[in-house]
Amino acid sequence: MKKLVIASNNPGKLREFQFLLQPLGIEVLTQAQLGIAEAEEPHFTFIENALAKARHVSRLSGLPALADDSGICVEALDGAPGVFSARYAGDNPKSDERNNEKLLQDMRGVADRRAHYYCVLVLLHHADDPQPLIAEGEWHGEIAHEERGDGGFGYDPLFWLPQLGKMSAELSRDEKHAISHRGKALRVLLEKLKVA
Repeated sequence: MKKLVIASNNPGKLREFQFLLQPLGIEVLTQAQLGIAEAEEPHFTFIENALAKARHVSRLSGLPALADDSGICVEALDGAPGVFSARYAGDNPKSDERNNEKLLQDMRGVADRRAHYYCVLVLLHHADDPQPLIAEGEWHGEIAHEERGDGGFGYDPLFWLPQLGKMSAELSRDEKHAISHRGKALRVLLEKLKVA
């Protein structure tokens, strides 16, 4: 595999994938570079959305595609925002700032702050690939009472890591990739690629 299209327009995810895939010598393209619009994400599970995004991009590009569907799942909110993490506060327009404000509002007065990030990756060698490579990763922490840190993206300024005494947004890029849901999923995917 010499080229791979990332099925996302999220700049934070794109930076992470380009950084993590760089050592493989695979040319990483984005769907925006190829003029491909985002796929619909009508499903209620991460895996179905990731598969839909990968098939959409692979079909339109004629290239292998890697899609990610990920989000934050909060115990006290029955797993919400979940698959709706990117548009938790609405999508007109999508906004990390508005999503974080809504999450803080929804968590006001809630004692159980447990949460985890979840990521599923789907890699298709072609649009009709009957055996997609699938990898998952989870990253456990808590929802803080206020934002802190200026790194990362999404809910990182609210994602408290008790074992480190830091927010996700306070980690360096290398620290984050070593323990994050996406970093874990990508390492699993790379192992599967080696034996595929």
